[in-house]
Amino acid sequence: MKPQYVFRLSAVTLIGLLSLSAYAASAEHGKSASQKTVLSAEDVKGISERMKQTSEQVRADLKKARARFEVQAVERQQAAERARQQAIKDNAQRQAQKAAQARERQLAAQAQAERVRQEAEQAKLQAERKKQMMGAAQDSKEAQAAALQARKEKAAEALKKARASTGAKAFGE
Repeated sequence: MKPQYVFRLSAVTLIGLLSLSAYAASAEHGKSASQKTVLSAEDVKGISERMKQTSEQVRADLKKARARFEVQAVERQQAAERARQQAIKDNAQRQAQKAAQARERQLAAQAQAERVRQEAEQAKLQAERKKQMMGAAQDSKEAQAAALQARKEKAAEALKKARASTGAKAFGE
């Protein structure tokens, strides 16, 4: 409501109440309803003074009410701003958590890939060693077979020589 409207409304209400109170006062003093009440200048001045005091009180009350309303409005705005700031902070925190989780997942995936790579490398090295060991064993077998063959050939030659030398003696040479 506009303050001027409230002031006018309160003034009209006060005048009406005062006239009712004056009517009631005259009725209490035993005056009949048909008699007119004449107010003296002093009574009018008192009524006027009470109206001024009442209007001053209404203005003061309106000022206080307006001040309370403005304080409440400011408090609501501050509360809304705090809620907005908290929402921003919460959102930033959620985003940071998501980013941290994504980094953790990425690091875990990289670590898993590195483990798989190392396992594959170990398996390759083991296969290479096994191949080398098999090749060395094969070479060793071939060397042993060659050495055995060489001994056999020596033994066969030695036998031939021995037969040849024993055979020549047997024929009397």
